[in-house]
Amino acid sequence: MNLLTKIMQFIHRILGTALSILFLVWFLSGLVMIYHTFPRADRTDKRAKMDILSPENLPSLDQIEKRLPQNERISHVTLNSYLGQTVFHLRTEKGSYDIPADSTERLPVIDWNHIQRVASLWNTSSIAKVDSLYTLDQWIPFGRLKEEFPIYKFHFADPERHELYISSKSGEVLQYTDKNSRFWAWLGAIPHWVYFTSLRQDAELWIKVVVWLSGIGCVMCIAGIYLGIRDFRLARRRHLISPYKKFWYKWHHILGVLFGLFVLTFCFSGMMSLARVQDWGLKAKLDINPVQELRKMAPSPLDYPLDYRAVIQAYPGQIRQLEWSSFGDIPFYIVQTDTKDIVVNANKSDGISLLNLRPEEIRSVLSQIHGIGTTADIKLLDAYDTYYISRKRNLELPVWKVSIQDVDNSCYYINPRNGQYRYVNTPSRWNHWMYPALHSLNLKFLVDHPVLWNIVMWGTMLGGTFVSLSGVWLAIKYIRRKARRKK
Repeated sequence: MNLLTKIMQFIHRILGTALSILFLVWFLSGLVMIYHTFPRADRTDKRAKMDILSPENLPSLDQIEKRLPQNERISHVTLNSYLGQTVFHLRTEKGSYDIPADSTERLPVIDWNHIQRVASLWNTSSIAKVDSLYTLDQWIPFGRLKEEFPIYKFHFADPERHELYISSKSGEVLQYTDKNSRFWAWLGAIPHWVYFTSLRQDAELWIKVVVWLSGIGCVMCIAGIYLGIRDFRLARRRHLISPYKKFWYKWHHILGVLFGLFVLTFCFSGMMSLARVQDWGLKAKLDINPVQELRKMAPSPLDYPLDYRAVIQAYPGQIRQLEWSSFGDIPFYIVQTDTKDIVVNANKSDGISLLNLRPEEIRSVLSQIHGIGTTADIKLLDAYDTYYISRKRNLELPVWKVSIQDVDNSCYYINPRNGQYRYVNTPSRWNHWMYPALHSLNLKFLVDHPVLWNIVMWGTMLGGTFVSLSGVWLAIKYIRRKARRKK
């Protein structure tokens, strides 16, 4: 036995003993995460609690800007109505402001009565108890939420045992769970993402721990693959599948040879979910950040040709929230209703028309970023491709695919109907292959064939599970042997 083999055996034995149970938990929880994730009070839930916007007595944006501190200019606007009060949520270069549409009103005081009104919007069942939290718990494990203390946790006496978390500072709903989502999170997201409160509340430490555990796990896998191939070659000389006779050793070796590469790729790609190739030196070569440049081009909300009040009048009794947005210097409104988003072209003052970005408009915007002489190939994409893909089908089609001939091989996927876009360059392509492609099998051929995706995912995950399970048993036996020797 040469020195390299001895080193690999030592590495695989020690690291496998330490990490095998973690890998088993990762694979089992990963199967759960195919269907269940960490609970959250999402955007749709929050939108449904808003009032319908009324077009009556709304001021112009000029009037609203005059109520800002001197010399501050509006850069972004969202308008909604909540608990009977219509409020403009503004961003400027210096900060954020919430300004009531009615100049005679003030923002509500966030007192206990207000908190109770918010809670009643989310659940009308009787309240079993309310906790005042001064520490984070398992369902709000994020350090940034410490600024919201005390956080009120409502326990509802309904069959689903809902729990609602509300900030005492802003009155915002921070989390909403039920017994079913909590159960599946304990089996899935919490162990898989190492989402334990004491660790997750320190985001920087949590990232380091997960990256280091995954990185060390990769070393263990590489050593195991080396030994597995070596032993398989030795066994083939004797016309055997494995040189091991004992059941657990034999099957750990066979399964490791079959699935070891998948175990390694799952571990490595899990690490890359929190690391980026840019951190390893593979950076973009352009002197500019195209996404930031697109945002800088956004026109002032005060300069939109179409008055926002005309949009609200055009959709009476439907709008929960109105947002000012743009693609480059092309303005539009995002009309958010109970069931969908409607995107209205704000470039025309003579009536309501839906956004429909044309190739010449897109070319005009992108030429301001990449230069007029830059070659841009624009084509309509009506099916997913390698870098514009979603297994859950939450990326809309068709989109304009714009390929730019530059040092980063820039590419944009632009939805003509809502102005949303995805920018892809060389580093982001590497990130795609190192995380979603390997970890979630976000590969076009598999995504286009969901049954095959499930077969491949379940097959590789179960293979990894049995490799890890046999590793756990061998680790237990190794520890027992060591303990007996010490006696």
